[in-house]
Amino acid sequence: MFEPKFAITHTITNALLEIERARGFLDAANLNEEWIKDMQSEALILEAHHSTHIEGTQLTLAQAQDILAGKSLKGIRKDDRQELLNYRVAMDFVSGYLGKESEITEELLKEIHRILVEDVRGGTLEPGRYRTVQNYVVNSLTGTIIYTPPPPSQVPHLMTEFVEWLNKESDISPVLITGICQYQFVHIHPFLDGNGRTARVLCSLILYLNGYDFKRLFSLSEYYDTDRRKYYDAIQSVRENEMDMTTWLEYFTEGLSSQLAEVKAKGEKAIKRDVLHEIIRDFYLNPRQKKALNFLIEHKQIDNSTYQKICETTKRTATRDLTDLVNRELLERHGEKKGTYYTLKLFE
Repeated sequence: MFEPKFAITHTITNALLEIERARGFLDAANLNEEWIKDMQSEALILEAHHSTHIEGTQLTLAQAQDILAGKSLKGIRKDDRQELLNYRVAMDFVSGYLGKESEITEELLKEIHRILVEDVRGGTLEPGRYRTVQNYVVNSLTGTIIYTPPPPSQVPHLMTEFVEWLNKESDISPVLITGICQYQFVHIHPFLDGNGRTARVLCSLILYLNGYDFKRLFSLSEYYDTDRRKYYDAIQSVRENEMDMTTWLEYFTEGLSSQLAEVKAKGEKAIKRDVLHEIIRDFYLNPRQKKALNFLIEHKQIDNSTYQKICETTKRTATRDLTDLVNRELLERHGEKKGTYYTLKLFE
């Protein structure tokens, strides 16, 4: 039977703690539904783009955004476009499992793979079928072979063991189970191609089934694609350490923690913006002052020269506007003379 080998380090413990804090914040926060919808759309675009980009597609993020928006672009490789669109369909497919109590089956994994490689490379990737030939893992940055997966004759048995382990009762954190599954799936490499993408979609599915959907506002693949060398090295560390997954799980949990920290920060800003807009309705403020207050949601402070620049006004007008905001107790003044700056008093 498959039994993963790893140790719970301080790095993993700290990352899991931050992940739980972000989860608690997102569950409890009163976030604007329109904001959530926009952020979910942005996260899906990032996930689809970066996950396919890791595997060698040549699309830019801007091109990916246009394609997913339904625009027709010239000079784009057909397979690049199709892989991107397939990834969105696959993510929508696993989103259907939100809140469900469901086992992960081999047929389900085959269906995810089928969606991901449908109509790609002339249909030669055998969608939804375990490989019957030997394949290899190639570093998309260098083109060198970095891993030879198990022979095809072992794939059915290894996948059965893998799925059985995945569905059994466990006291391991669902986040760690997700990381373990991502590695083990890539290690087995059950399909002719598309294994990396299938593994990353599987990650989302496992998190969703265990109540860790984080409102679908994050993209782990963005973290991987930002430094692919580090991503490959983390995967390779398992093989170099006699199949000990500790280093990989440190990388995986730190990555998820990092992405969720960004989501949490954006959520906090969104809440502040909503509160600020409610307060602004109770005051008569000119357009310049409203613009400055919104600026302070994204930035910690503002001074007279910055106010002049973003509001396209004179020093005298900026001084009058800022003094008015201080008198209304919306801003707090700090420093003296040229060192004077202002912060939002509401959120201090």
